Amino acid sequence: MARIEYAYIPQADSDNVYSRFRFSANYPIKMDDKGTYFVVGTQYRFNNLQIEDELGIDKEGLEGFHTIGVELGYTFKMKNNWRFGTKIGVGISSNFEESGVEGDDFRYRGSLYFVKTYKGRQEPKMARLIVGVQYTNPASLNFPLPIINYFKRFHPSWSYAIGTPKTNIKYFFNDKSTLQAFVGLDRFYGNLQKNKVFVDKNGETKVVANASMLNVMGALGYEYYFTEHLLFYTYAGYTLSNEIRLRNGNQESVLTVNDGNTFYFRGGIKLKI
Repeated sequence: MARIEYAYIPQADSDNVYSRFRFSANYPIKMDDKGTYFVVGTQYRFNNLQIEDELGIDKEGLEGFHTIGVELGYTFKMKNNWRFGTKIGVGISSNFEESGVEGDDFRYRGSLYFVKTYKGRQEPKMARLIVGVQYTNPASLNFPLPIINYFKRFHPSWSYAIGTPKTNIKYFFNDKSTLQAFVGLDRFYGNLQKNKVFVDKNGETKVVANASMLNVMGALGYEYYFTEHLLFYTYAGYTLSNEIRLRNGNQESVLTVNDGNTFYFRGGIKLKI
């Protein structure tokens, strides 16, 4: 339903730091008594890049990117415990160096999901399969991304999930607190309203038009429910792949900003149903 989160990733062997503040919310509107919902969602992110390394370009404008987005979703029940869902969204992701919004600041997203629920005879044992596809344009990975994830609560104290965007194993201390180990993805994308010129070691001149990050991390996470639906969470771990890149208008890499693996921290509050 809603989330407030802060993430912190210091870059290895440098004084570079990536940090992020994120807020998101979804409001489901019940359409009938058969499990059909229309969902309105919104999000805001502030991505802060503190780059101290010498890059060979003017670093002004690289430190702050704002992302604002709105999504509309629709979901309904199908036969045999299947559910269909779809979302479309439009957003703006930019450093807003100029006085307003430009065409290259806009991003568009669409996704389709099929969800199968397997209910066990003994609660809370259950399983869930999610298959789908998501496409965002523009993006550093500019092609449809498959989504497949299988979750199973196989014991009152244990569950696991395998697939994308997160694979984990979770231990339930009780109804209020859980501990998990996981591997997952984290990323961002932002447009530079004032493009920058970079001359590589071969003397070739290239234009930097946007910045992106794609991280794969392994971490431990703790969650604590204050109430039935409100929880606090904190994750800490280490990146398995840590990539911040400056790209041209065709999403081709121009310059990599310190890709050494490093520690990772994320924490916040969620409202769930």
